[in-house]
Amino acid sequence: MFKEAISNYIDRLCNQQQLQVPCGWDGFRCVLFDMDGVLYNSMPRHAVAWQEAMKKYGIHFTAEDSYATEGMRGIDTIRIFVKRQLGKEISEAEAQSMYDEKTRLFHQMPEAEIFDGVLHLMQQIKQAGMDICVVTGSGQRPLIQRLVQDFGEFIDEQHIVSAYNISRGKPAPDPYMKGLEMAGGYHPWQAIVVENAPLGVRSGVAAGCFTIAVNSGPLPDSALADEGANIVLPSIVELDRHWQDIISYRP
Repeated sequence: MFKEAISNYIDRLCNQQQLQVPCGWDGFRCVLFDMDGVLYNSMPRHAVAWQEAMKKYGIHFTAEDSYATEGMRGIDTIRIFVKRQLGKEISEAEAQSMYDEKTRLFHQMPEAEIFDGVLHLMQQIKQAGMDICVVTGSGQRPLIQRLVQDFGEFIDEQHIVSAYNISRGKPAPDPYMKGLEMAGGYHPWQAIVVENAPLGVRSGVAAGCFTIAVNSGPLPDSALADEGANIVLPSIVELDRHWQDIISYRP
């Protein structure tokens, strides 16, 4: 499965001559992780916080909406829903005020646990001499600080892309393009993106990266595959188990 997926990915890139993929492709050099739903089992808490916060502003927002819009900057999500349901445009400052309420509610909940397999996977990546960067649409500084606290052996603040680093969030390619830069100035074909959300998958694919979807939520696998994921897996544990198969591949 993995060899075929990587082979198909490289073949497609080589056929897109404008990308100038070297014929002697010699493997991946970095991994770009999404945060919520990939590193942390945090999406159920985010779903509740979104629903409660938006209700206060007269916005109907479901758990499914939180998964469908995951990865997008929070203020962008709010502006879209306000426009759609209330028929008006609001400023970024107004959207930020609403997002702050969502953030407040989220941080009243217990901390989300790190998914099984994440730390061991990062250890394998480090041992392979590869760089790691986290690419999140979050604009919540406590969450960004927690990343450094939990994964300080593998990343620092200079290896975290957040809503503060970009003007266009997922599904635009910008977050992962910024991740390539912050990870060490890599080309798209040198990176593996690990995502769990449709919009995040679309972003990684648009950036030209080999994109692995980990389906940690309630969406069907097809919701991720249809956005262009090269591989869809049921868990980070499964990715950790097959990691050597992925990085040992050579054409």
